[in-house]
Amino acid sequence: MSYLPSEGEIVALHRRYAPSDDEFELVYTHCRIVADLAAQLLKPDIDAELVRVGALVHDVGVHRLGGAHYIRHGILGDELLRELGWSERIARFCSHHTGVGLTRADVVDQRLPLPVADYLAETPEEELVMYADKFHSKLDPPVFVSADTYLTKVGRFGPDKAARFQALREKYGDPDLQSLADKNGHAIT
Repeated sequence: MSYLPSEGEIVALHRRYAPSDDEFELVYTHCRIVADLAAQLLKPDIDAELVRVGALVHDVGVHRLGGAHYIRHGILGDELLRELGWSERIARFCSHHTGVGLTRADVVDQRLPLPVADYLAETPEEELVMYADKFHSKLDPPVFVSADTYLTKVGRFGPDKAARFQALREKYGDPDLQSLADKNGHAIT
């Protein structure tokens, strides 16, 4: 198994690239919550520490947006981690967590400002972080998103996306949002 950064190293990464303390708090808190969500849904054959690291770094690209389309935050995070010498298996958590996965056809058909490629979770760890991410949003104020609310939202991108989310629900289950909402003081939509 290759090196995994410590939580302290990941916090330092976020602090270094966040343009403000408020953005650091918003993004890192979201990443920590996604890690907590993923821990609730973990299956025995999934690497728990890799999931935790992936969840804690998945949105680091938000710090590099600088006015770019939000959809680019994943590839920006992937690029940042690779520039810093982090492994591909960690960097991929950034570029492969959007929605329930973006295909090459999605990029072309929706004219997304991304390099034309597939951005699909390929490992169980990537898939779990992608799924857990759907249950919390960095809105102002941040909120937890119920499975039914997300299913409605993703359904706007086509029945295939809704079916993919439903398959993930069947595979991993629904997290206990209430306990995390109480702990973090965020509402559930």
